[in-house]
Amino acid sequence: MSRFAPSNLKSLLSACLLSAVFLAGCSPFYVLRAAYEEGKILWRREPIESVLQRPDLDPETQEKLKLVLAVREYARDILKFRVGGSYASYSYVDRRALSYVLTVAPKTDLTPYTWWFLFVGHVPYKGFFSEESAKTEAKRFEAEGYDTYIRTSPAFSTLGWFDDPLLAHLLKYDKITLTEVIFHELFHNTLFISGQVDFNESLANFIGNRAAILFFRDRYGEGSAEHQRALQAWQEELEFSAFINEVSRSLKDLYGRDIAEEEKLKLREKIFFQSKKEWSRRIAKQPAHRFRGFGQQEINNAVIAHYLLYFKDLQLFESLYQAQGKDLAQSLESIIQSIPDGGDPFDTVRELVSKK
Repeated sequence: MSRFAPSNLKSLLSACLLSAVFLAGCSPFYVLRAAYEEGKILWRREPIESVLQRPDLDPETQEKLKLVLAVREYARDILKFRVGGSYASYSYVDRRALSYVLTVAPKTDLTPYTWWFLFVGHVPYKGFFSEESAKTEAKRFEAEGYDTYIRTSPAFSTLGWFDDPLLAHLLKYDKITLTEVIFHELFHNTLFISGQVDFNESLANFIGNRAAILFFRDRYGEGSAEHQRALQAWQEELEFSAFINEVSRSLKDLYGRDIAEEEKLKLREKIFFQSKKEWSRRIAKQPAHRFRGFGQQEINNAVIAHYLLYFKDLQLFESLYQAQGKDLAQSLESIIQSIPDGGDPFDTVRELVSKK
């Protein structure tokens, strides 16, 4: 049954075309395909409250849907996020993954290739709706001498322009991860700085984890199993962030040396190999570590560039949180009030920390 009355079709079509720009570059065909795919997601939306009334709904799905509504309420009422109507509805995609995201970087530089997107500026990745399309684009860049990396994306945000639904495939995650993802995506509705993707994503990563810790503490109690797992997850994120920033510094030092490119390429492979070996050593006693796969991952500059988008200086945000008396809402407000027009927002946070 249709989720939209005929009178709403015009609004739906407008939403499809406009929301497509959050995934699209300049290709008209790409924009139309993005609009089509987004349109299917929007057309299938159904209020979560309605889904919860289904008599055949299994207990696990019911529990997670109720959790999403509770997270949304906590983000709105306690943390003062601008949630709008996001994650109040449920939808799905009829393919294995929501999208396939391509990251591209030169072989002797960690600065990623960027695409221009309306409203959000230059973005260091591009989403595709089929793995084949992503691989075709990757091969084109590889032929030009770039490193590439393709990953799947579990969710995306239209930054509050539209009411993003909960997508069915997110329910495969455990409660802790699902909660982190919802807080992360809802935070993008509150703050998103054009052209500063590494800051936006790293800050949202911090917020998603710290918000989950507070949520589970308040919901289940200090020291509860859920609260402890959320704390452990954040500790693992901090560990990996510190490590990946160490790796990036080593690579940047190498790429800045006045030596032949052939020698740089040879030496970078040694850094990649030693990095994987060192990471495996560090987490040897943590077989369930959420980043345990890095030790076996095939690495290149595009992979490192991707990680730096989401794990850049996470300890910096944690330091501000500690300096603000572990008040997450206050930490967020101080960042929002201090972000300048232009300049490096990471420097702004460093200044906030130094003043405490």
